[in-house]
Amino acid sequence: MRRPIKKKPQVQPDERYNSIEVARLINYVMLRGQKETARKIVYGAFEEIKNAKENGGEPLEIFEKALSNAGPQMEVRSRRVGGANYQVPREVRPERRLALALRWIISAARSGKGTPMHKALAQELMLAANEEGSAVKKKEDTHKMAEANRAFAHFAW
Repeated sequence: MRRPIKKKPQVQPDERYNSIEVARLINYVMLRGQKETARKIVYGAFEEIKNAKENGGEPLEIFEKALSNAGPQMEVRSRRVGGANYQVPREVRPERRLALALRWIISAARSGKGTPMHKALAQELMLAANEEGSAVKKKEDTHKMAEANRAFAHFAW
């Protein structure tokens, strides 16, 4: 018997950019329930993007481009067949693609020690928009893994 479809709570768009993706980014940046601090970090990062001399510009456009460049198309899922585990390549659903892109961008920004979070986040968003940086590298590694395991695609369920 299949499990019932989970009712996901709808995220309200943020007040400044009226975007659901920006609200999701704020929620992912948030630690220990400190939403106002997360808002300051995200809006500060968007200000950094707006004021950047090279490859700066409209922050919402750069953010959307970064999400599309960092979101994976394919991933591998483990599948047990006849006592052996196979890494089966699967297409990524759009909501999971967005979640992975946000998670990878934020973890790449957090790994930059010594810089304020809003500057590190702005830097990572601009790098991802130019198809560079850690988040895009992680996407490419995921695609390479899916390509390497293409022989097991017939095990897809």
